[in-house]
Amino acid sequence: MKRPNIVYLHSHDTGRYVQPYGHAVPTPNIQSLAEEGVLFRQGFCAAPTCSPSRAALLTGQCAHNSGMLGLAHRGFALADCDHHLAQVLKGSGYRTVLAGMHHVAASAESVGYEQTLEAESRDADAVSRAAAAFLDSSPEAPFFLDAGYSETHLKFPEMPPEDWRYVLPPAPLPDTPKTRQMTAGFKESARRMDAGHGRVLEALARNGLAGDTLVICTTDHGIAFPGMKCNLTDHGTGIMLIVRGPGGFDGGRVCDALVSHLDLFPTLCELVDGLERPAWLQGRSLMPLVRGEREEINEEVFAEVTYHAAYEPQRAVRTRRWKYIRRYGNRDLPVLPNCDDSPSKEVWLEHGWRDRKVDGEQLYDLVFDPNEAHNLVAREEMGQVLDEMRQRLQRWMTETDDPLLRGPVPPPDGGKINDPDGLSPREAPRQV
Repeated sequence: MKRPNIVYLHSHDTGRYVQPYGHAVPTPNIQSLAEEGVLFRQGFCAAPTCSPSRAALLTGQCAHNSGMLGLAHRGFALADCDHHLAQVLKGSGYRTVLAGMHHVAASAESVGYEQTLEAESRDADAVSRAAAAFLDSSPEAPFFLDAGYSETHLKFPEMPPEDWRYVLPPAPLPDTPKTRQMTAGFKESARRMDAGHGRVLEALARNGLAGDTLVICTTDHGIAFPGMKCNLTDHGTGIMLIVRGPGGFDGGRVCDALVSHLDLFPTLCELVDGLERPAWLQGRSLMPLVRGEREEINEEVFAEVTYHAAYEPQRAVRTRRWKYIRRYGNRDLPVLPNCDDSPSKEVWLEHGWRDRKVDGEQLYDLVFDPNEAHNLVAREEMGQVLDEMRQRLQRWMTETDDPLLRGPVPPPDGGKINDPDGLSPREAPRQV
């Protein structure tokens, strides 16, 4: 098979809140992509924070193995830039091009991008125009085009009352005027993101590149509402993942297998002729699912948080039925700087969120409690399940040499870290 071009379309803080996942968020271009490709209903990020999630996808390693334990703009960095997908593809003969944001390194060149396209901003409109212009330039194949938008990151557009009186806030949030208004703003931001995706997809089509191009459409983690982004429930780790292109990613199919961002790099290694699988990869190829050879490739998927604005170490394992989350250290209150400021955050704070205790261990039955609202750790009849999930997490942490096993994880020299007792990520951080 001819080596495919690869277009990696990614957004900020979108979760699964787009049209083809059943939400009332009109995203017609993403819907069309799903109807032409393969949509993964149970896709998860490896870390529900920005840089760690992106680094996991692009290196094929858990965040604590890639070295990206926190945010790139706050002093965290990859342990080895040669592990980045762009670097590997460049070494295999791909032209590597960046449009917009990547958020994993101080410079795009250091992780393997040969060309950075000029754009007026990181907004979807500007980035997609730059990406489309590149596709219109008759680029030499094969190429890897990474197009990343700031949407749907906060701050959302402010919407008039007639645009939010009939919307429904996401499941973890109460239905109030503030949460409805914020949800309407998210929907507008998602519309802009979708328009950007449409512009890139149209450019592929008019240049005769669609049939030879693998399009990967995803996001880093859940949406920036309280209890979602930076949390290890499915509200934080669940992501959209749609793939269209050569190798069987077609037909408007839906896959319900448990998959992780870690599985994308191994998939490319199997799909791209001559691209050897690096020894450091920790995921599994999606190709057995796409070919219909297997119904599952993962018995479990894992996720982690160490740093976001502040230190909040926690780890999780998810199987088809169960979710187990463990928090490390003695803190039993929310780390509020790790939640972006928003009207919805104000609602929770007005009702005492700052003093609500957080359980150090959490076990959820995802069949009867898909919102992960009823912790079963104290239930005696859950003892066997709890022990099994603890063992799964401990095994993974040991096999991956998780630094949390050796105690608190220090920030890097020069890192900018907020006080966990603070209120907002906008407060002045402490520089280490």
